[in-house]
Amino acid sequence: MPPFLDLLAGSPDLLALGEPTHGESAFLQLRNEAFMALAEHGYRSIAVESDRAAGLIADDFVQGVTGVTLDRALTEGFSHGFGAAPANRDLLLRMREWNAGRPVAEHLTFHGFDAPMELESAPSPRRHLNQVCHFLDLNRSAEIDDLAGDEARWNDPAAIWEPGRSVGRSTDAQRLRVLADDLLTELYLRAPWKSAGWRAAFVHATAAVALLRYHAAAAAPLAQEERFARLVAVRDALMAENLLAIRSAEAHRGPTLVFAHNAHLQRHQSTMTLADTQVSWAGAGAIIASLLGDRYAVIAGSLGASPALGIGPPAASTYEGGLQRETDLPRYLPASDIGVAEQRTHDYRYFPLDRATIEHADAILHVPTGVDAVVLADRIVALPGVEQVVASEENGSPEAAWGDRFFFVGPDRRQPFATIVEHDVPGFDEAAQLDRPGVFRLNLDLGRAEFERLLGFPPKAFEQHRQKFDFARLDTLVPHPGYAQYGFVSVVMPGPQLLPEIDRLLAIAHRRAVDRHERATRRATHPQPGV
Repeated sequence: MPPFLDLLAGSPDLLALGEPTHGESAFLQLRNEAFMALAEHGYRSIAVESDRAAGLIADDFVQGVTGVTLDRALTEGFSHGFGAAPANRDLLLRMREWNAGRPVAEHLTFHGFDAPMELESAPSPRRHLNQVCHFLDLNRSAEIDDLAGDEARWNDPAAIWEPGRSVGRSTDAQRLRVLADDLLTELYLRAPWKSAGWRAAFVHATAAVALLRYHAAAAAPLAQEERFARLVAVRDALMAENLLAIRSAEAHRGPTLVFAHNAHLQRHQSTMTLADTQVSWAGAGAIIASLLGDRYAVIAGSLGASPALGIGPPAASTYEGGLQRETDLPRYLPASDIGVAEQRTHDYRYFPLDRATIEHADAILHVPTGVDAVVLADRIVALPGVEQVVASEENGSPEAAWGDRFFFVGPDRRQPFATIVEHDVPGFDEAAQLDRPGVFRLNLDLGRAEFERLLGFPPKAFEQHRQKFDFARLDTLVPHPGYAQYGFVSVVMPGPQLLPEIDRLLAIAHRRAVDRHERATRRATHPQPGV
């Protein structure tokens, strides 16, 4: 059983796992591990902070729908640019692999639960209304186009900041709201004869209604502070509505894991600064908690440092500083175990722990640090006798390798025992897709014995097994796609939970390099006769 389940008072229908910031991959990687572990214990769905209607495409990929490729699922199945996160690629693939060969009742499903908007802009409902009309075999596209008009007047960011620029309370918008409501009624009327595809059409219909509600809120003639609070509150109310609908659909299949920013999941009031204005509102978690009670549980995310986001280590006197005194590995712990401490200085990139977040959470997931190429390089150069060479124009390295790191023991530069690379080599080494933003790979020379112990076959047999591996998957030790026959393994973007195993393997690779150096030194100082 996943250890964090023991930290919860009961067995929730909806388990929330929060992150304190967007952009730190460690939380997504830990989320993936948590969800796949929960799947072994009856969880059958995950809902993430992304457009619910777009998520239908991602779920089509997860369910193995013909014609829906991984690329399409990532580009069209996520909002907010989240499809570019490598860990989201892994999530969809792992869910699809789980589903393959299992009965439909045991399939995992993917959901977005956000409304189809950004905080500072929202499109017209045109696309969603047309989707519903297509499902219902209604030809109302001309009417919808006439009422929606120019798309620019809907997604103009100025309309969010200036009520007079918004079309949300115009006659056209009001007529579209009536039309959307009529289409929802029509969906229910025709459900007995059009059950196939009905749920997807319903999602698009509710997305259209959500957009029109948000635009109406943007047009409200309120004072700036009240208006901003209203906008963020409306968005979270729409999130809560979507989560309740998802739970209604999933209730007969098992619990749901929901993953999003802490501010959307916490039970208490959320606060943030928007345009120099402090706003407070009831987030989706506060709404859900009031309706589901103990059927809703919250694990709040906490972060020490993030090299990727430029967030340095916390002061020892803060909540985060106290949490990482005992270990440098991620851990779940009861919220009640955390004593009073100082609140970390607020940073727009990161919402720090505070007393209210802790007191209203069931547990805390603390990540001491994210892992990037520099963090790994520092661990490697801390080993005895290690020298690092960074490929550059100055040292004559090919341009394709500039920035890659090579680690040696001794003066011989022919065979590094470890490398950290951030580039594909066209025509030779492209399987890891290292040209994705922020992606890197650690490569280790482990030799035949450890290679075979880890992978179950000797290096020379690699080509017979190549097709079994996804070389682009994160957190997974695989044969090096180009140098496996020499005993090299690799891992793309190892998360902090993998650091103990990385340290163990580094020690093996380092020991091999030391042995080579010592043998070379003996040969140089004590040459054999006749040589």
